[in-house]
Amino acid sequence: MKLIYNICLASSLLFSACACRKATTADTSSKTDSTEPVKTEVGFWLTKGDQSQLLQKQNIALNFAEATNTNPTIEVDPATTFQSIDGFGYTLTGGSASLINALPIAEKDKLINELFGTTEDAIGISYLRISIGASDLSATPFTYNDLPDGETDENLVKFSLSKEQADLIPILKKIVAVNPSIKILGSPWTAPAWMKTNKSFIGGSLKPEYYSTYAKYLVKYIQEMKSLGIIIDAITPQNEPLHPGNNPSMYMEALDQAKFVKVLGPIFQAAGLSTKIIVYDHNADKPEYPITILNDAEAKKYVDGSAFHLYAGNISALTQVHNAHPDKNVYFTEQWVGGPSNFGEDLKWHVSTLIIGATRNWSRNVLEWNLAADSNYQPHTDKGGCTSCLGAITIAPAVSRNVAYYVIAHASKFVKPGSTRIASNIISNLQNVAFKTPDGKTVLIVCNNNNSDTSFNIKYNGKTVNSTLEKGAVATYVW
Repeated sequence: MKLIYNICLASSLLFSACACRKATTADTSSKTDSTEPVKTEVGFWLTKGDQSQLLQKQNIALNFAEATNTNPTIEVDPATTFQSIDGFGYTLTGGSASLINALPIAEKDKLINELFGTTEDAIGISYLRISIGASDLSATPFTYNDLPDGETDENLVKFSLSKEQADLIPILKKIVAVNPSIKILGSPWTAPAWMKTNKSFIGGSLKPEYYSTYAKYLVKYIQEMKSLGIIIDAITPQNEPLHPGNNPSMYMEALDQAKFVKVLGPIFQAAGLSTKIIVYDHNADKPEYPITILNDAEAKKYVDGSAFHLYAGNISALTQVHNAHPDKNVYFTEQWVGGPSNFGEDLKWHVSTLIIGATRNWSRNVLEWNLAADSNYQPHTDKGGCTSCLGAITIAPAVSRNVAYYVIAHASKFVKPGSTRIASNIISNLQNVAFKTPDGKTVLIVCNNNNSDTSFNIKYNGKTVNSTLEKGAVATYVW
């Protein structure tokens, strides 16, 4: 999935001296906890790089008034709008599902409500990515149609989701019960080995004679998940198609993916599926890959948009693809945190580059990588599975919350699906992005990338409020 791209995660690797400490959203370090709530027009939630405050609501009066200082000013302009937002979340890997499902029932239900619910103490995850078959963060590689050597099954009579019945499907059912409108993206790490040129889980390519069979395999997957009450909103044809060294993995060049989409699209239509097809699902250093597919008029008509990771390249590539095909959507579907994490540096990089950077470059979502791992970064496959992917939560067996939990929570808790990104200026190294929510609220997420504490104004409809952030701190403001 990502081991050959470690160099691109400088924030995780250059500052790897300090592991994330265990923490919960019910952090009690705020000096304001024992005081009466103040009257404020602007809600203010704060996470500090030293973890002394973690998504902590501040008891500070922030009320709009005429500006009385010369501080740098972030001006939020609700009249200038950009893309709609589908949600924020993680990949629920097979390993994540097995760890969560192994928790005692009461603890499991409490955790799922905390992650996916809408109550005051929940973070409101609204988008999930799951693997179609195993990912490299499953215990072993598998697909839904594995056969002995030499056998084929073009009619897919041996297709089965039985390996997901133990953990993934039960957890997804609980998640859907808590959040019925959650969007789920399915991504395959490989086709069944008998459909591939090398007949292996690792590497190889999909044989052209099996394009229609594999398309029907994906249809069958979507239909059977729907029969279980799990709606697959979108699929990508292949996770990281230019990385054949993962376990499992499959190589698929852009022209081949275009050819496959031209088979997949009509088969989806014939089956009456509304599931979106999102191409690429790999690094931002190759924007020409999705552009090549979208330049094919026949393939383009079946494609909803393009998905990106950032183990190589620059987040601005999303805008490059958007500008080439502005009628198609852009998504950000994966970024890992390398363990052990430096909480402060990872917080700053991931919020600035992804929560802020990806959405400012037209992405409709932001997904961090694996939702859960144990204290040894398990489970993962042998010979190609990620050996140092830190989960958003660690289950060992108690649950602790790591940096990716707070990275996503600063958006998912406040920016609900159907929100619209609105204009805001970046000034004085105060990275930020603003949204208007479906219920009419304005959300501004700010990361102070300066090397010192910074005071600044937030201007909205001609009036301002003043706030101060420590260096490296992240804040979400809501009014």
